[in-house]
Amino acid sequence: MNPPTVPPGSAAKAKLVSGLYAVADGAWLEEKNFAAAVAAAIDGGARLIQYRDKAADRDASERTAGLLAALCRERGVPLILNDDVDLAARVGADGVHLGRDDADLGQARATLGPRAIIGVSCYNELERARAAQGAGADYVAFGRFFPSRTKPQAVPASLELLRAARSELRIPIVAIGGITPDNGKSLIDAGADALAVIEGVFNQPDIRAAAARYANLFRQPAESP
Repeated sequence: MNPPTVPPGSAAKAKLVSGLYAVADGAWLEEKNFAAAVAAAIDGGARLIQYRDKAADRDASERTAGLLAALCRERGVPLILNDDVDLAARVGADGVHLGRDDADLGQARATLGPRAIIGVSCYNELERARAAQGAGADYVAFGRFFPSRTKPQAVPASLELLRAARSELRIPIVAIGGITPDNGKSLIDAGADALAVIEGVFNQPDIRAAAARYANLFRQPAESP
């Protein structure tokens, strides 16, 4: 597969994993609302979109993923699918995000090809991130950093972990978990390249304005240590 949004080369892919990473989740969106919600998030400044819907059946997932792939391609924003490598290949998504119990990274790369963006959840485990980088991941994600209604039982991660990861990892780092426009800047200052946000964008009355509040965090000067 050669995703149309993503140029070849790891450096080019790394530039794409930055800023607001908006995660469109079926926990907050109905099938009929996904496209409009994602379009609004992109209008507000989202640089990367993930489609995640654990409850949808196969047909609904394929419909929504295909619709979002076309929308994101038109807008020039990469679309990442949560977990489902085969669905990503079928709809021409730009990549996949893998958790602990998902497909092997090597298998995902073999299916999706060298241009795909493949991210790995690393929770609060720096060693897992090191291994993912060594295996060819394009980014790693740590979190939750703050209490989260989407994943209330997720293990907590610390700013110290983020700083340690930034000091040694060469690939982009994504922070996730309970991130708001008020607490997100601390994660950027600690080394996060991107903030993955679900409810803070997609469970808001004005999705475009909500996305813009996160996007603006990346335009603010870094705080002194």
